[in-house]
Amino acid sequence: MDALTAKSEATFAAILSAASDMAAAEGIGKLSLGELAKRTGISKSGVFSRVGSLEQLQEAVLDEYDRRFSEDIFLPTLSLPKGLPRLQAQVSNWIRRVSDEAPRGACLYTAGAFEFDDLQGPLRERLEQGVLTWRASLRRTVLQAMEAGHLRPDTDPEQLVFEIYSLIVGVMHDTRFLRDSEAPRRMQRAFNRLISTYKSFNVE
Repeated sequence: MDALTAKSEATFAAILSAASDMAAAEGIGKLSLGELAKRTGISKSGVFSRVGSLEQLQEAVLDEYDRRFSEDIFLPTLSLPKGLPRLQAQVSNWIRRVSDEAPRGACLYTAGAFEFDDLQGPLRERLEQGVLTWRASLRRTVLQAMEAGHLRPDTDPEQLVFEIYSLIVGVMHDTRFLRDSEAPRRMQRAFNRLISTYKSFNVE
């Protein structure tokens, strides 16, 4: 890699990092090329030349968010046995992540869902796609738990995913908005109680 390419990639990474922090603090819909230029000390034309349009920047920020999310939530569980151990670890990782008060813990999708729920357009579609991708990952893990005999065969995967996701939204609200330090523990207890109602009778 030549020096010019390395510098260009480093500049793009700096822009993306600043944009990710801005989106976490203010919402994905509040991103602005002009404001980003001020925060990074790069000219607006310089920002534009590296990220393109505002829409492309939003896409890049969400792609980076997805990468970090997968790195924090799903990838660490792949070494665990399929089924309930993996599902429990994913939920625990998720609780730990959303309970982090740093920008990394902010959820662009949950905030974006409330910001764009009554709107139409590419950004709303991209946000919806991200949420559905997460839920599909959870659903796969639930199905694996059923196949392994960890969950009852009459388990409704969609219902269980809905209930888990609802708890996640609840803990994010109480942790980040109400500043309730007990929320993560409450969420873990709620999940344990929930999953106990779905467990196979053959699982301790």
